[in-house]
Amino acid sequence: MELKPGDIVILKSGGHPVTVAKVDDDAVECLWMGNDGDLFRETLPLVVLESAEIDASEDDDEDDKEEDENEDEEGEDDDDHNRRKVA
Repeated sequence: MELKPGDIVILKSGGHPVTVAKVDDDAVECLWMGNDGDLFRETLPLVVLESAEIDASEDDDEDDKEEDENEDEEGEDDDDHNRRKVA
């Protein structure tokens, strides 16, 4: 498997995707963020890693949710403004 810095990999045994920071002959330095926002760095043997399949639609879904929430908030502001005008 050819890896380069910036690639996303995962342990063959499972877990969270991690980012490749550095590639040596048979080891890969990986970075990831923990649940509390801590940055972790670990060097792992190449044989325990595989390329992670990242579903781009998940990112799109998150963006769509944020846009919908922003539109809802804007709509509420417009409704409040319209009520003030009428009242």
